Amino acid sequence: MKQIAQNYKSGELALLDVPVPAARPGGVVVRTEFSLISTGTEMMKINESKLSLIGKARARPDQVKKVVQSVSQQGLRATYRKVSDRLDSYTPLGYSLCGQVVEVGAGMEHLAVGQRVACAGNSYALHAEYNWVPRNLCVAVPEGVAAEHAAFTTVGAIAMQGYRQSEARLGETACVIGLGLVGQLLTQILRAAGVNVVGLDPSPERCRLAERMGAASCCPPDPANRAPALATLATLTDGAGADHVFLTAGGDTNQPVEVAAQLARDRARVVDIGKVRLDLPWTEYYAKELDVRFSRSYGPGRYDPSYEEGGVDYPIGYVRWTERRNMACFLDLVAQGRLDLEPLISAVLPFEDAVGAYERIHRGEQSGVGLLFGYSPNSSVQRRLVIPAPSSRPARRPVVRLGVIGAGNYATSMLLPHLRERTDVRLVEVATATGLSAANAHRRFGFERCSTDQADLLADRAIDAVVIATRHHAHAAMVCDALRAGKAVFVEKPLAVDPDQLQAILAAVGDSGNDRLMVGFNRRFAPLLVDLKSHFGTRNGPLQVRYDINAGRLEAGSWYGQADEGSRLVGEGCHFIDTVSWWLDKDPLEVFAAATGDPDDTASTLLYPDGSVATITYQTGGDSRAPKELLQVTGERQLARLHNFQWTELWRRGRRRVRRSRTGIDKGQKQELDAFVRAVADARAMPIPLESLVATTLATFAASRSLASRRLEAVVREGSAAAGAGLADDGGART
Repeated sequence: MKQIAQNYKSGELALLDVPVPAARPGGVVVRTEFSLISTGTEMMKINESKLSLIGKARARPDQVKKVVQSVSQQGLRATYRKVSDRLDSYTPLGYSLCGQVVEVGAGMEHLAVGQRVACAGNSYALHAEYNWVPRNLCVAVPEGVAAEHAAFTTVGAIAMQGYRQSEARLGETACVIGLGLVGQLLTQILRAAGVNVVGLDPSPERCRLAERMGAASCCPPDPANRAPALATLATLTDGAGADHVFLTAGGDTNQPVEVAAQLARDRARVVDIGKVRLDLPWTEYYAKELDVRFSRSYGPGRYDPSYEEGGVDYPIGYVRWTERRNMACFLDLVAQGRLDLEPLISAVLPFEDAVGAYERIHRGEQSGVGLLFGYSPNSSVQRRLVIPAPSSRPARRPVVRLGVIGAGNYATSMLLPHLRERTDVRLVEVATATGLSAANAHRRFGFERCSTDQADLLADRAIDAVVIATRHHAHAAMVCDALRAGKAVFVEKPLAVDPDQLQAILAAVGDSGNDRLMVGFNRRFAPLLVDLKSHFGTRNGPLQVRYDINAGRLEAGSWYGQADEGSRLVGEGCHFIDTVSWWLDKDPLEVFAAATGDPDDTASTLLYPDGSVATITYQTGGDSRAPKELLQVTGERQLARLHNFQWTELWRRGRRRVRRSRTGIDKGQKQELDAFVRAVADARAMPIPLESLVATTLATFAASRSLASRRLEAVVREGSAAAGAGLADDGGART
C-alpha cells in the first residue's frame, strides 16, 4: 500500500510502499476513502523538519532535555544512535479519516466488514491506503453522512471538547479567536447549542465563511478593523462582554491572549484549544478574575494508552464525554443536519499526488480551510513486501538467516546496527505492527523483506533464527510460536511477565523439544564487567553484592507503566538479577523485597545457596542526570566496583586497579549478539543455560510476591513452573 511519510532529519516527504497492517484483537483494518489534511498541525511538523539541527533543538526544548539526560546515563554513543535513528526515520502524517472496514479483529464484533467508520489518532488514522485502528478511536458513520464529511470527525471532536470545557449554555455569547478549521467547526457547534458567536481572524475569507455558518459578526482582530465585531458583541451582551472566549489561533504572537482579556466579561472563561503563545497579561486577567482553561485534544482518554490502545472505556456515569463519544456526537450532529461541512471543503486532492500537495501548501499555492486526500478503491492488501535495498554486505555465503519481530527504539539503536555489520548474518525479514516501521527498518538495515505478519515469518523455513524485540507482554506468546516453529530464539528481556506465561514457554520447550532460547541479558557480556570478574578471580567463600540502579520515573503515558506489561521490577529488574547470578555462578534461592510509597522504588535482597547475599536497589527518586548503575562486590579481601560501565576499580591487598572504557558506555549488546549468532551457526549450546533464564524470571516473580506479602519468598517452589518442567532445584549450582 501507499503511505505518505516525512523524514524529520532531511525534511524529505515521500509516498512510500509499505505493508498493509495486520488485523489485531481490539481493532479493525480500514481502507481509507478520505483523510483530512491538517494545515496547522501537519504543516508545523513539516516546517520543523526543514530547520537546522539547532533550529530543531530550539523548536523542541523538551526533547533536548531528554537527550541531555540520556547522555548522562547511557553515554554519548548510545544516545547518538538513538537520536540518529529517530531523526533519520520516516514518520507518519495524518490523524483524521473515513473509510470502510475490511478486517475485524477479535473483540470488535460491533463492527462488520464493509461498514463505514470515522477514525482518529496520529498513530492510527494516518494518510495511508489502509490503517489498523483500535476500538476507542473509530466510530460507525451514521446513514446519510457522506464519507468526505465524516473525514472531519477528529477535528470536530477537538472543537467539541473545547465547547465542553467552556460549559457554555443556551443564550450565552462566545468569541472565537482564530477561524481556521477548528474555529469554523466550533462556531457551528456553538450555534447548534444556542450560543451566540462573534469571530476574529485576519483572513476576510474566513470571516465571511464563519458568518455563513451562523456567526453574528466576524472581522480582523487588529484595533483598526475589529469595531464591527465589538459593536455586535456589545449589543448581544448589553455591553458586558463575552461569556466565553475560545483561542483557536496558532503562531507565536501574544495578540489572541491580550484580545481575549479585552473582549471577556467579568469572570468569563477563556478556553485554549489551539497552540498559541500564552503570556497572560496579569493585570487584565486578575482584574476580571478570568477562568483560563485548556482543552486537551479530542477529550478524556486522549494520551491514555489503556484507553486508546487497550480499548478500556471510561464508565459513562463518571466520564460522560470521552474522545470516542465526542466523535460519535459530532457525527450525530452532522447526520441531523445541524452542522454543514460542505462549505468547509476547499479541495479534494488525489492521494497519489500527496507529496506535490504538501509542497504546494508549503509554498502557499494551495490554501483553504478543509483540504482532503481522496483515495483510489483499487489498492490490494499485501502484508509482505520485497523491496530492493542497498546493502554493503560482502558477497559471501551467509551462515545465519535471521528474522526480526519488532523494530522499536531499542532494537534499531542497540541490536540491529550490530547485526547489520556482520557478514555471517543474512537479514531475511523484519515484521512489525505498522507498515511504516517495517519499511524504516528495511531501509536502514537492508532486510530482504518487510512485513506486518509475524506468522508468515515464523513459518518460513528459510529463516533459522528470530530476534523478538516487541513490548514485554507479547514476548512469551511469540517465543512459544517461534520455538514450535523450530527456530532458535533471541528475545529481549523479560522472558515472561507472569508465571502463566513462563509455564507456557516451558510447555513449548517440552512439546517441541526445542530449547534454543536466549534472553537479552546483555550486561553479563559487557567487556568492562567481564574483565573485572576475571581479575576478581576464583573464590572460596560467600560474597556480598550491592547493585544500585538510578532508574528514574517513567514519563506520563509510557507503555512501560501499563498493567499488562508487568512491573518494572519484572520488566527491567531481571537484568540486574541475571548480572549478579552470573557473577556468583549461582541462582538465588529466596528473595525479600520492599518498596517506598512508589511501588517501582524497590530494594530486593536475594539469598544464594553458598551464603552470598545481594541487594538490588531500583531507585526512581534520584537525579535524572546522575549515572544510572553502580555495582559493588566484596569478599575474599577484595572490593570490586563497576561505575556505570564507564570504568571499574578493584581493591586487593591495599592496591587499586582501574580500567576505563575507551569506547564509552558499553553494556554488552554487541557481544551478546555475537555469542547468540555463533551458537546458532555452530549448533552449540545457547550462551545462557535455560535453567538460569528460568531462575532469573522466577526470582522477579518472587520479588513481586514479597512486595505484597512483606515476607521472604522462595524462588523455586514445589509445583512451580520450573519444577513442573523438570528444572528442579539442584541447590543453585550451574551445570
